[in-house]
Amino acid sequence: MSRVKIVEAVSATTPVVALDPDIDPRFIPVHVAIVMDGNGRWAKQRSLPRIAGHRAGAENIRRIVEACVRFGVKHLTLYAFSTENWNRPEDEVRGLMTILGEVIERETPKLHAEGVKVCHLGRLDRMPRHLLRAIERATEKTRHNSRLTLNVCFNYGGRGEIVDAVRKIVQSGVPAEQIDEALIGRFLYSTGSPDPDLIIRTAGEQRLSNFLIWQAAYSEYWFTNLFWPELGKDEFKQALIDYSQRVRKFGKTADQLEQNH
Repeated sequence: MSRVKIVEAVSATTPVVALDPDIDPRFIPVHVAIVMDGNGRWAKQRSLPRIAGHRAGAENIRRIVEACVRFGVKHLTLYAFSTENWNRPEDEVRGLMTILGEVIERETPKLHAEGVKVCHLGRLDRMPRHLLRAIERATEKTRHNSRLTLNVCFNYGGRGEIVDAVRKIVQSGVPAEQIDEALIGRFLYSTGSPDPDLIIRTAGEQRLSNFLIWQAAYSEYWFTNLFWPELGKDEFKQALIDYSQRVRKFGKTADQLEQNH
């Protein structure tokens, strides 16, 4: 059995759509998640303030969303601001809040027109009122769209997400013996999106940084030394190509996959 046939055996849920001829549409990841790292270092290399790097990074979101629509990715999750990022300098945090609010306000009409559904993953506490309003308007306006689901992780932490899920389960009165992985999954922020098939991290770091730690159990990883503002459509396409050439075993052996095909 060829490597391609083995991949077919574990890719049955991937939608088949008309895509770039360089990528077999059967092997496009349904869900891509990105740790958008390196904005500050990008700015430092150019003798710019860190906030300029964050603005450049925010502008790059548009390019990657367009790439997802083009290639047929159905879910895109972006790690924009972690619960640990509150420890950064106050002026940088304030600037990030302003930038995200501006981007959401500006891009929502375009995203809606393209059939993109915007969702927020994370806690709402500590977030400024203007940002909360922008998020509420974006999620409400786009909630019926289905071409691409864009999850923006802001004030997000993977461990906190699990804690919040457990609290909700306890508050709902579910008996302990009825709690299983599927139930916990339904109480996570990300309910409604499948687990990520591919996680991309920019800027040369190779760690999760408290990102989707429950959902990433069987995700494939793709790392690049490029800073987030530098990751363009060509590099994103290369990540998809690399992913399409991998064999996802989900704990099984290659022999088992061959027998089941």
